[in-house]
Amino acid sequence: MARYDASGMTISEMREFASFAACEQRYIRRSLDIALGRGDAQKRWARTGDEVMSICQQAALYAEIPLLRQLLPQVEGLDTLEPFMGTLIRLSAFDLAQGRITGFSAYRFLYERLLGADARPWLPGAFCGAAALPMIRPDRRRHLLQSISEAAATAHGWSTRPPVFYPEFVEAEAA
Repeated sequence: MARYDASGMTISEMREFASFAACEQRYIRRSLDIALGRGDAQKRWARTGDEVMSICQQAALYAEIPLLRQLLPQVEGLDTLEPFMGTLIRLSAFDLAQGRITGFSAYRFLYERLLGADARPWLPGAFCGAAALPMIRPDRRRHLLQSISEAAATAHGWSTRPPVFYPEFVEAEAA
């Protein structure tokens, strides 16, 4: 039975990933490659000099992900909030400022894989905090903030089930 549940969840997560825009799918795969050290991200994902710089910046920021994972279980009150939430909002602001994550669902999908299931309760606040920053263009800011559902923003509880599908780059076959 557990095997069926895991495969069903994998298919569900694959369907969710397939529902994202192509730019979101590409950015999620790129981000996971950087965070998980899968191959040479610059060689695989950079199409321009600006993308090379962006990947370098992202890699430097994502070096803090292990610290976030370590801080996560220690966030219990206001006195322990800032080191975790401040860093999470900074990383989120970078990802949202890239213009390739167009809504909360894709953001949540990515960050569940970057930080794990225990981060779920913190993602709506980090997303809203980052999306509201002035570095995000006003029209994008509005679209991002409107993309989070009331249910996601006000959830009473979150699943602790870890994500099982981590999308990867697949080389196109020659015809």
